[in-house]
Amino acid sequence: MERPAWAPQGIDLSVPSVSRIYDFYLGGSHNFEVDREAARKAMEFMPGLPKVMQANRAFMRRAVRFAVGEGITQFLDIGSGIPTFGNVHEVAQAADPEARVAYVDHDPVAVAHSRAVLAGNDRAGITAADLRKPQEILNDPVVGELIDLDRPVALLIVAVLHFVEDADDPQAAVATLRDALAPGSVVILTHASYEGIPIPEEQAGGTVGVYKDIKNPLVMRSREEIARFFEGYAMVEPGLVPMPDWRPEIPAAQEDPYAYSGYAGVGRKQ
Repeated sequence: MERPAWAPQGIDLSVPSVSRIYDFYLGGSHNFEVDREAARKAMEFMPGLPKVMQANRAFMRRAVRFAVGEGITQFLDIGSGIPTFGNVHEVAQAADPEARVAYVDHDPVAVAHSRAVLAGNDRAGITAADLRKPQEILNDPVVGELIDLDRPVALLIVAVLHFVEDADDPQAAVATLRDALAPGSVVILTHASYEGIPIPEEQAGGTVGVYKDIKNPLVMRSREEIARFFEGYAMVEPGLVPMPDWRPEIPAAQEDPYAYSGYAGVGRKQ
């Protein structure tokens, strides 16, 4: 296979990547046949997967605009993936040109591509780090340069936690990040769940199996389990809800049933 110019050296092009699969669902061009194959396999069980990703992104954009409206101009986006149209820095900097964004991802393709996209933008940067090692994120020089932790920050953990298994203690990682934030900060979070998926759980389990096969287990959690990630935060109205129900800009009647697969919420640190 020919290596496209945007694919960093040393990447194994025969192994699917979660961020490139996500890019494919969103209609992006930074994915390989191996990613598309895994995506199509997952879509055999859940044909509405692209709708789920679109609902995720739409919520993220609404939440970023909400944060800017609250006077927050610093964004720490963990598990940011491959930049596609309508990324955090575009949304935030359109609302406030002074906004600063630090992206964090552990996928080398996402990091390399983000670097290319962000070249020349001195208010946004990307670093390679992993949510499972929150202290490394907090101590990272790129993060330190862009984010002042003594002032309110919007922490984004969107569509990431369902790739962290309980054995890796995602709860502790999220709590470590929360404790480092100044009062008035917000967390913007989404998570996959069997609740709300418009197909039987057994069928949706087929999709979970595909991610397991590519060594990126997808951990479905209940609303109750997801709510625990907001410990130490006061929920912003309307609370932890299906993604389209968080401060919608369009009437719900127009939403695809698949958009309700998973939960979204924003919490404010007191």
